[in-house]
Amino acid sequence: MTALNISLAAEPIFHIGSFPVTNSMLGSLVAAGALMLLARAIGKRTKAKPGKLQAGAELVIEFLLNLMDGVTNDHQKSKKFFPIIATIFLFVVTMNWFGLIPLFGTIGLREVVEGHKVLIPFLRAGTADLNMTIAIALISQVAAQVFGTIYVGGKQYLKKFFNPNPTFTFVGLIEFISEFTKVISFSFRLFGNVFAGEVLLLVISNLVPYVAPIPFYFLELFVGLIQGFVFALLTLVFFTIAATSHEHEEGTAEAAH
Repeated sequence: MTALNISLAAEPIFHIGSFPVTNSMLGSLVAAGALMLLARAIGKRTKAKPGKLQAGAELVIEFLLNLMDGVTNDHQKSKKFFPIIATIFLFVVTMNWFGLIPLFGTIGLREVVEGHKVLIPFLRAGTADLNMTIAIALISQVAAQVFGTIYVGGKQYLKKFFNPNPTFTFVGLIEFISEFTKVISFSFRLFGNVFAGEVLLLVISNLVPYVAPIPFYFLELFVGLIQGFVFALLTLVFFTIAATSHEHEEGTAEAAH
């Protein structure tokens, strides 16, 4: 009998030299490959009178751009931010949803661990691996600093963190630390929600298979969409804040007061 295997860390499937290739890496590659194939299929079928696939893609693009315009209040900024925001949203949602496919987590190698046979799946959702969520969060924050430097200017943007005025020195230190805490909160929020969903489905499927897990699958589909949306939206907010000059922020705060 195969024991129930719940592992926080992604399990290595094989090695390339000394580099371990884990099941979450393979799951992420499958999700990325599916998105690339979909993009290629849409690109090949682009017409003046769109078909269902092209119309669906245009609907998603229009929805995201309109949402971004509501946050940035600047269509040109929205267009600049769009590639990263859309990529994060689609990639995270795809990884979340692919993790719900029965192929993920159910097919793999059976190994003996502590005297019990456990299943080591070949594929695992990329967002159920903390390494992946940290990587996405780092990309998000590095991109925010780049946009801040581009729109505000390198010297002016550095004043946000390192200001000669003693009054703002402590505030700048807090801002500097907060850039690192964003990465931690981003990555653990996404990882925690996806991993918890995986554990829930795994336990329910083992206790009452076939029928009982169905409502939870629909719940996890919704959660996977919301997690991708929240991650992308917060990234957009950080981009917008970084691309706004410190003087403008102060002026806005005074006006609001």
